[in-house]
Amino acid sequence: MAGLTSPYRFCVAPMMDGTDRHCRYFHRILTKRARLYTEMIIADAVIHGDRKKLLDYSQSEHPVVLQLGGAQPDKLREAAAIGEDFGYDEINLNVGCPSDRVQSGTFGACLMQTPALVAECVAAMVDAVRVPITVKCRIGVDDQDPAEALPALVDWVSGAGVQTIIVHARKAWLQGLSPKQNREVPPLDYGLVATLKASRPDLTIVLNGGISSIDECQDHLKVFDGVMLGRAAYGTPAVLRDVDQLLFHDTRPPTTFDAVIGEMDAYIRRMSEAEGVKPHHVARHMAGLFHGEKGARAWRRELSAYGAQAPIDILMRARRAMQTDVEKCSA
Repeated sequence: MAGLTSPYRFCVAPMMDGTDRHCRYFHRILTKRARLYTEMIIADAVIHGDRKKLLDYSQSEHPVVLQLGGAQPDKLREAAAIGEDFGYDEINLNVGCPSDRVQSGTFGACLMQTPALVAECVAAMVDAVRVPITVKCRIGVDDQDPAEALPALVDWVSGAGVQTIIVHARKAWLQGLSPKQNREVPPLDYGLVATLKASRPDLTIVLNGGISSIDECQDHLKVFDGVMLGRAAYGTPAVLRDVDQLLFHDTRPPTTFDAVIGEMDAYIRRMSEAEGVKPHHVARHMAGLFHGEKGARAWRRELSAYGAQAPIDILMRARRAMQTDVEKCSA
């Protein structure tokens, strides 16, 4: 069972087109204790691209993890070193993404089929940096037997110096299912991951996949060293407000919705002035903040009404629209 101070006790999953620096800043306001992950960034992009644009982040995001994609040990070694120089607290290798993009590059979930290559990749990364190197994987791909594929991968990467493995407890189907379907259609197998944890108590095993509530997190933490939420954290971010109190026993009260909006409004103004960031690039991550609350539809409608032309005070406008909607419904 994960201790209250475990750095992996609660994590927000890396999500393509989701967990950019603006999203992570927002999530950090909601929870001070969660471990945050970047979107997957290809090693080649880190080496040859605009590093500031790709890797920059706010200091408040710590602990924050850089997730890399790739399958060439020398390039992953170089990209990991760059990530460490930028101050990331951990470098994670993606061995689970099933998108067409990663299949064309034979990395992501494809690497489940070549565990020796994964071990070579992480060994190069471990040798290059002082921060932890971790792996996020599936339980298998296509016709693999997960009861064989998952332990084999874990044995290879742990032998190469990896101590923490995040397991999305589903197979990935490289043909026939879209990335969205791969997050929902293949059945979850928490039992297999629990068996892995029982057989490898020396390793930190973090469970990912299908977890949607803090109650579920508490149950899983009786078995696993940590839990990772993805779509639930992104689509219904208010769930993060309870993480510190319920999972870490923090005595500070959860932040209020209006405090969150106030901080994010100030962030939008600051980023717009300093870097020319468009308000909608930030506000889009906040659409689900009031999920299940009265006036949530008005909040979402206002945030999406302007698109790229969203005004600098978009959050305050959305909050007023929400309050007006609630008043009308109460009249």
